[in-house]
Amino acid sequence: MTAHTIQTSHAPRFIRKTTLASDESNTNFVMLDNDIIEAVSSAAADKVTPLMSKIYLRLKTAPPHLWERQGVLRFEGETREGKWVKAWDQLCKQLRVSSETANKALQWMHEQGIIGYSAFKNGVGIRIFLNRAASSVAVRGQSGSKKILRFAPASTAERPASEGEPAFKDTFGVEDDLDSNLVPNAPKNGADTKPVGKTSPESAPCPPSQSPTDAEQGRGESKRPELPPTSVVSVDEIVSRLRSELEPCLKTAAAEAATQAAAREHHRTREWFETKALPKAVRVAQSESYNLFRKYGTLNDKTQQARAELEVGRASESITTPPARPQSEKEIMELAETCVAMLEMQGKSVDVTLAEISSEAGGWLLPEDAPKVREAAERLLGQRSERR
Repeated sequence: MTAHTIQTSHAPRFIRKTTLASDESNTNFVMLDNDIIEAVSSAAADKVTPLMSKIYLRLKTAPPHLWERQGVLRFEGETREGKWVKAWDQLCKQLRVSSETANKALQWMHEQGIIGYSAFKNGVGIRIFLNRAASSVAVRGQSGSKKILRFAPASTAERPASEGEPAFKDTFGVEDDLDSNLVPNAPKNGADTKPVGKTSPESAPCPPSQSPTDAEQGRGESKRPELPPTSVVSVDEIVSRLRSELEPCLKTAAAEAATQAAAREHHRTREWFETKALPKAVRVAQSESYNLFRKYGTLNDKTQQARAELEVGRASESITTPPARPQSEKEIMELAETCVAMLEMQGKSVDVTLAEISSEAGGWLLPEDAPKVREAAERLLGQRSERR
């Protein structure tokens, strides 16, 4: 089988004809206003972008799931393959142009009144209103040559016809013996000339009409089936229906409110910690550092004066320096925190602080413990820089 045979076996997408047959009608088409076609293909539109007409046609032929209602497109952000796709990205994908080109084209069409553009935050998305040309909208006028007759109300079950309707012999929904008591034919030579007071047996007065129930019983016919009474919905059923309709909505709203309340509480807690709790903790740490220095006898009025005179390590006779001894792990960590506190409060480096409390300068820290304290202080400084 050749390629030409395969191609002709399928129905063609386009047919070579310009008019419709008598049994054909238009379908699968989009209506365009002449003024809009002229505007989007004008030279002013080409100055903005040569793709203006394509952008409008791609808006006009958007897929059904993007139409909120007739003439209104809506693009919303959604999650695709674990990633959040914004409404603007979906709009640019539908238009198949860059973000800058789409922005210029939509802004120009919005200024010209060809479309309406509405975009808000909080998940509302983007709405595009495809406006109509003013010259394409006409008001239907009432024709003065045609007279519309007034229709009388429909007849009820008791009357075979309405008061304003013409009588017809053949009717629907009326009893079968409706015409049983009528005179068969009128005289062929005109009206009857017999006296009014006398009647013939053929034109005898009709017997009094009977009710449908009596007539049916007299003929031995079966009674007509009665319509079932109108069903009354109980209160319990109404409550159950309202519960089934409202309960999911209320649960969703409650979950969203709880999530928002938790987020607000988390934000307030974090703000309190950063503005109040953390500064207070720093002040407490500074106070404890001073207390530690006072405990070991390195912080008093005389030693401060000695430091001012650059007499590092000179202690007064009234100060009792603790004996130098190997420090435990806990004491090394305390000394490291002290060195860090002195660095943050007074700008004194770790090495200077270690030199002041070294046993070689009259302090209590052995030379073999100084590298351990320096290493612990550097770890503390690294951890604090990472938190910041």
